[in-house]
Formats: sequence, C-alpha cells, structure tokens
Amino acid sequence: MKFKYIFLITTLFIFLGCSNDEDGYPNNMVDNYANQYVTIESGDADFSTYVSMGASITAGVSDNSLFAAAQMNSYPNILAGYMSMAGGGEFTQPYVSDNVGGILVGGEEFWGPRLFFDGAGPAEVSGTPTTESTNIVPGPYSNMAMPYAVGISYVAPGVGSLAGLETGAANPWYVRTASSDGATMLGDALMQQPSFVTFEPGNDFASYAQFGASGFPFGPVVLDGPTGMFAGVVGSIQALSAAVPNGVITTIPDPTITPDWNSVPYNAIPLADQATVDQINGAFAPANGALLAAQAVGLISADEVALRTLGTRVVGANPVLIEDETLTDLSALGLPSWRDANENDKVSLLASTFLGVPADGVNPANGVWGVTLALPDLGVLLPSEVQEIQTLLATANGAIAGSVPNGWALFDLHGLYNEVVTTGVFEDDFNMTGDLVFGGFFSLDGFNPTSRGSALIAKRMLEAIDATYGSNLSEAGLDIGDFPTNYPDGL
Repeated sequence: MKFKYIFLITTLFIFLGCSNDEDGYPNNMVDNYANQYVTIESGDADFSTYVSMGASITAGVSDNSLFAAAQMNSYPNILAGYMSMAGGGEFTQPYVSDNVGGILVGGEEFWGPRLFFDGAGPAEVSGTPTTESTNIVPGPYSNMAMPYAVGISYVAPGVGSLAGLETGAANPWYVRTASSDGATMLGDALMQQPSFVTFEPGNDFASYAQFGASGFPFGPVVLDGPTGMFAGVVGSIQALSAAVPNGVITTIPDPTITPDWNSVPYNAIPLADQATVDQINGAFAPANGALLAAQAVGLISADEVALRTLGTRVVGANPVLIEDETLTDLSALGLPSWRDANENDKVSLLASTFLGVPADGVNPANGVWGVTLALPDLGVLLPSEVQEIQTLLATANGAIAGSVPNGWALFDLHGLYNEVVTTGVFEDDFNMTGDLVFGGFFSLDGFNPTSRGSALIAKRMLEAIDATYGSNLSEAGLDIGDFPTNYPDGL
C-alpha cells in the first residue's frame, strides 16, 4: 500500500548501491562536523561495538520511505560517528539499492517510492523501486532497525523468512537482510556481541493510529499476552541487558500529536460551484429526514440526530464526510453510520490523498470519498480513539521506563516529540517546530523525522549518554544544520 503525503524540496548528495560502508556509503560524516580541539572520552561506556535496534525512526525512514541518503543520516549512524571518536568501531547499515525508495516482493511493489515537492505539491520521484526483498544481502548489521517493525516482531520467528513473505507474516526489509532464514532481529543483534546498544520500541502505536485505530492491517495494540507488545519489547530489553553492558532505551512518541494527524483540516472539502452544492444537498436531505424519523420512534436521541445531520453544503470549504463506528447502527433503516467531521476529529495525511476521488476510480455517481461517500475509519481518529491511544501509550511508556536496566540511559523520545510540537526546539540557529512543511523536524510522512530531525535526536541522545556514563560525546560539535530537511527528485 502506498502512502502519499505533502513534501518539501532541497538538495543533498547522491548515493547508489546496496551494501555497507565498503560500497560507497560512509559510516559517518564526523570529519565534517567534529570539534577537532576537544578530546572525546567514553567515560564508563564501551562504544567498541555499537548495535541499534528499533523500527522506522531508527532505520532512517523519511518522507514515507526508506532510501539510501536518509539511511546515511539515520540517528544511529550519526551516533556511531561520534562514538568512533571515543573507541567506537565500524557501524554497518543494510542500505537499500537506490534513492527512489520503496521495496519489491517478487518483483511486485510492496511499498512505494518517496515523494518530492515539484513546486506545486507532492509528486512521486522519478524512477521505480529497485530494492528486492528476496535478493538477500545477509547480515547481521550494526543497525538492526527495520521499517514498520512492531514490538513482537523483534523476537518472533519467521519475520525474516522467505516463507513468512508468502503468508504476510514477514517484514520484507528484514527478509532481505536477516543473517539466516530462521533468524530474529534480537538474535542478529546479540550475535554481534555488542558493547553498547540503543533500543527504540516498535511502530505499534504509529501503525495503529495510521489506520484510524481500526486495527487494519496490524490488529489492535495488544499490550499483554505472549504476542503482545510488552512480550516483544520488554523481552528484548531483558535479553539485551543480560548480554550488553551499556545502552539506551527510548520511550515511544505519540503519533496523534504529529503533523500526520494535524495537518488536514476537518473542513477540507472545497466545492466550487452552486450546481454541485445543490446536488449534494439534495442527496443528503432524505437521510437527514430519516434521522428525525428514527428519533421519533426512540431509536436515537436528539443529540445523536444533531451529530449525524449532514450540514448544508456551500460554495467554498465544507466538512469531510466521515464514518463513525460509535454511532447507533441504523443500517436496517438503510442509514449508514456517517456524519460530518468537526474540529475534534483528526483526518490523516494518508486520507488527504484520496479525498475528492471517486470510489470506483471512474464514476463519481457511485460516491466521492469525503464528499458523498464517507471517509472510512482508517483515515480518521475520533476523539475517543485519540484518548484510547494516548491512554495505552502512557501505560506502555510507563512499563518501558520501569524496564530500563540498572545503569542504562532512558531517552525520552516521547518528550522530544512533544517539545517540538508544543513549544518548538531552537537548536544550532534552527527553530524546529511541528509544522509539516517548514518545521524542519518532521519529514513529509508527518511522523518520521527529517535527516535534520534525526540529527536532533542524535544530539539529544549524545547528551543523555554523557549524563549517564560520564562521556563527553556532546562536546564533539554536532551541528544539526549540517543535515538536510528534504531531498529533490533525481537524487
């Protein structure tokens, strides 16, 4: 499934190929940024073999895809560069084959290319994905983070197997890079006998929110039980702490506060002419009348009638028509659970790509998404769903904080995201905010960071490492301004 979002424009470097450092992808760019006049010390930490685990944020996903240039600027690769000044060794990453992004499974597109800003709006970059999940480039790699990995996938068998691809149980990025068909991400991390690890819990909450808390395609966020998030995350932390002397555990950011869910206004339907307005209002009138009839026989309350009554459309901005599964089921009367969105609802960037598009691709008479056909649940977060996600997230982050091994650092990624969104972060002459287009921190998928955002994460994490281990990595001179916020077509 492709996700197309609003994008920006800039420039960077060109990197081609699929491999590790030996094929042209530098381990880091420390020589460009480091303060050469400071002696960097490791303190009580041992950086000789650094391994990272995590999901999309850690893998280097940016602008809705994994591509080589963004991988190079992943926060673990940045960290490794500064660790190399204090005894750190080589850091390898499973680079994809191009800067188009996306991945193929058996030649068929599983995930689409990144987007770029073409001067008017988002557009797919030129070219087609060339990274094939079944072309195995076996690891293990120092960066063992995989795009869209969920907590249980770190320890689940089959997530890296070709057989798992056939059943939909495998992560295609891990299939491509697993050390063996039966490997697990945790096992590949431990195989390297790391002296230092960073661990970011999975994409459970981001993925759950992305599909409107509907559960598709990953199922609900299950915290407890043998296949729940805690089993994977806490189990991974325990296994890592038993084998690795030093490390950092991060909290999970709140997806509902990000531009992904706060960039599309609830009244995002523009109607340009009175004839269209009159046609839609005429189509809505019978449904509104039927709601009053349902109230008259006691099926719904006056408050629900008010909520469900579709407002009069006008030339100009109009509310998105949405599905609301919390409404009383009146399907027996031929009334779907539809209503107008209001300022308390959140519409995703994903949904914005098909608002106003005919549902059958050809005939608007069969319904236009968000206009005459309700935007499905996967594109909307209701207030109750936002509360559900935030409540579950608080529980998860509390459990993660309580699972940090003695002597390890806890990095509050959740808090950093909140800081960017609520107050902004002024760092190295740059003011990073929660704005999608010009904020600088969020890439154009609205959730994963830009390369400059990854640099900010790395800089804050260096400070957390120093505070815990007595090192002085943060004195090495990391400047987030040396990292781009966006990439052009033809990279």
